[in-house]
Amino acid sequence: MSAKRLAIIDDDEAVRQSLLWLLDGQGYRADGFDSGEAFLAAGNGHDYNGIVLDLRLSGISGIVLLEKLAHWPYCPPVIMLTAHGDVPHAVAALKLGALDFIEKPFDDVRLLERAAAAVELDEQNRQRHGLQRKVSAALALLTEREREVMQLILAGKLNKQIAEELSISMKTVEVHRSRVFEKMGVKSAVELAGMLAAPGAQGGKL
Repeated sequence: MSAKRLAIIDDDEAVRQSLLWLLDGQGYRADGFDSGEAFLAAGNGHDYNGIVLDLRLSGISGIVLLEKLAHWPYCPPVIMLTAHGDVPHAVAALKLGALDFIEKPFDDVRLLERAAAAVELDEQNRQRHGLQRKVSAALALLTEREREVMQLILAGKLNKQIAEELSISMKTVEVHRSRVFEKMGVKSAVELAGMLAAPGAQGGKL
């Protein structure tokens, strides 16, 4: 994925070209789409670092498209544009996860500020999303007994205490502990706790 890549979705060709020119001049790689359908058909929406989306589009509206994007495993930050802005639409867009709601004619400086904010937020979100996927994949490898041992490790229990609580031998606890660390990709209980407590890891269900 290329850095600072933005999608512009607006059925007004003049506005779309103006945005492309503005963003290209600031070092962004901007691609224009004249409809939500065209954007979805391209099939690479998740590759963008941000999306500038017009509210009123021919075909599916910007709000409907935003609803569809909300169901993606990962959606880049979205900046909504409209020449007909009102409070209900702004609230609906923000509830669906839009980063901001800007009325036309927009101020170039503000739009560029929000574009920069979208790219920064995208980087943070992708890191959290990547960690969540990593944690979820690792947790899926654990057996039921290994999960039980892990929970007790996280509770600060010693091997002897875990053995007593689960009615298994110390040797068996040591084997399970070793496998938990190996599958989770950590070397200590402290590292394991830090991994699961990190922002973005909460998506991995214990």
